[in-house]
Amino acid sequence: MAIEKKFIVEGVRNVRVEKFLTKELKRAGYGGMDITRTPLGTQVTIFAEKPGIVIGKGGKQVRQLTQDLATDYELESPQVEVQQVTNPNFNAQIMAERLANALERGWYFRKAGQSTIRRIMESGALGCEVVVAGKLTGARSRTQKFTEGYIKHCGEPSETIVEKGYAVAIKKLGTIGVQVKIVPPDARLPDAFDVLEPEPKKAPAEPIEAEEVGEDVFEEEFEETSEEEYIEEKR
Repeated sequence: MAIEKKFIVEGVRNVRVEKFLTKELKRAGYGGMDITRTPLGTQVTIFAEKPGIVIGKGGKQVRQLTQDLATDYELESPQVEVQQVTNPNFNAQIMAERLANALERGWYFRKAGQSTIRRIMESGALGCEVVVAGKLTGARSRTQKFTEGYIKHCGEPSETIVEKGYAVAIKKLGTIGVQVKIVPPDARLPDAFDVLEPEPKKAPAEPIEAEEVGEDVFEEEFEETSEEEYIEEKR
């Protein structure tokens, strides 16, 4: 298999696995996954808000996930590891799912979008963007964007710094797509810089006059020399 075709096959497989886990682990607060090739097989790390639901009673659910990944998606010796999301407000996928659930429950899209933005920014994020697209208020589809803080849309920082999440809300009028982008508080922006405090200047030492030095030396030598030695030196 050519190297280009191999990259395409792996990319398609990762998208299929992502879609499968999003559907199966919706109740657990699915927050993304990471696939890494190891000498022993394929390491699949699942990030979830409620890891207990992913693991299941006695590990039944995680064993079933491992079997499905090996048979349906042809992962070589998959090893599933579950990690809990420390702060769900900084996970774009979890916030997108929450916003989609709010829209399905009947929340007005402006209220739901502003509430999501406010919750993320109050947690300390540097920036956030929420895009809601679909049949929001009528028969024709439209797009509404909510933005606050600092967001990168292009270049390498948009791929490495910005967290992205996507979810779909199914309503009677049609489906509504929800996209959330978050810049976490610990992100190092390329245009950020630090201003260093100037070092305090040291005061210059006062110069010592030559005459004072000579007098001091003469007094010290005279104190060290006894009176008898002084008389002998004079003779």
